[in-house]
Amino acid sequence: MEIDHIFIFSSRQGKEMDDLVDFGFAEGSNRVHPGQGTANRKIYFENFFLEIVWVHNEAEIRNESVSKTKLWERSDFLNNGYSPFGLGVVNTPDTDKLFGSAIRYQPEYFQTGTTFDILTNEQNPYLPWIFRMPLAVPKKQNEPIDHTNGIRKLTKAVFEIHTKEVSTEFASLLEANAAVEFHQSSRNALTLEFDNGRKRKIEKFDRLNLVISY
Repeated sequence: MEIDHIFIFSSRQGKEMDDLVDFGFAEGSNRVHPGQGTANRKIYFENFFLEIVWVHNEAEIRNESVSKTKLWERSDFLNNGYSPFGLGVVNTPDTDKLFGSAIRYQPEYFQTGTTFDILTNEQNPYLPWIFRMPLAVPKKQNEPIDHTNGIRKLTKAVFEIHTKEVSTEFASLLEANAAVEFHQSSRNALTLEFDNGRKRKIEKFDRLNLVISY
């Protein structure tokens, strides 16, 4: 199982990205998601990208076609305690079992018939919003991946979750073939380890509940 990207909902219209840029990351492309009510800023690496996302249009994110995704609830994390994180994995046969009970979501900004498989985890909202990428979506080209801080490749993602209720089967499906871990905690937080932590350094971004280990 391969991580495609991870998103973090912003409470400040994406301004938290400025802290990441100041740390030495080169910002990549950005976009508005028509019909979904969100916008983003992104950082690309050799093997994945990090996305900061926020509500651009409340009416769109709360409309009938989008409401089933529970993205609005995720965006309201400061008030409801939901995890603000989303974990996107590459669509491969070994992910079929994980997404057996997923909902399908057709974004307006994708061509007809191109859908996400989503585990909203609304019964356990401390877990990240987990989704599988459509097969037809190509990898981005010509995005900057050379960062002045020297960070290049994601090697582990550790989600701190404010709950004990993670089934062994669910965790094992995610952890067996990917560098994903879940740790019980008193908060919702994320640590991204890059380059196997060879420099043994960390940088904290408290406004995103994010730690970069490199």
